[in-house]
Amino acid sequence: MDYNSIEERMLKTISVFEENLSEIRAGRANPAILNKVMINYYGTPTPVNQVAGISVPEARLIVIQPWDASILKEIEKEILKSDIGINPNNDGKVIRLAFPELNEERRKEIVKDIRKMAEEAKVAVRSIRRDGIDEAKKLEKDSEISEDELKVAEDKIQKLTDKYVEEIDKILGAKEKEVMSI
Repeated sequence: MDYNSIEERMLKTISVFEENLSEIRAGRANPAILNKVMINYYGTPTPVNQVAGISVPEARLIVIQPWDASILKEIEKEILKSDIGINPNNDGKVIRLAFPELNEERRKEIVKDIRKMAEEAKVAVRSIRRDGIDEAKKLEKDSEISEDELKVAEDKIQKLTDKYVEEIDKILGAKEKEVMSI
């Protein structure tokens, strides 16, 4: 029984969850929200962070300074097309993204979205648990492991599941606190 592959898949689920959380606009300027913004750079879809310097000079401001001034308009156009919900400010040299203060209602919406993402991550972890247990049952059915070994395998897989569901809850709690305290 290969517990490492099960644990790797669960860890991957956690890292995807964390990556998705980093892209949530929580009122504080976070360059990660630009990760999915691609521009057409000489015919190739290219992430903004590969064609421009991105800095956060203030808590609620991102400044994008392209290395090639000719793509400024293209970057601005793609930011408008993306669904980050912020209008870019173009002064001819740099693009500024100013993050508005979040109101209580918007914070609660964000927390609701975060909880939904956390639940999806937990479902994914439980699905990995189910796959692992099914694999163990198949091994037992094929007489490769005994009934006792099957019980041990199920216990180990359940412990891994509990560990990673708890980890998701911890990450969720920290992000909720961050969103509500901004």
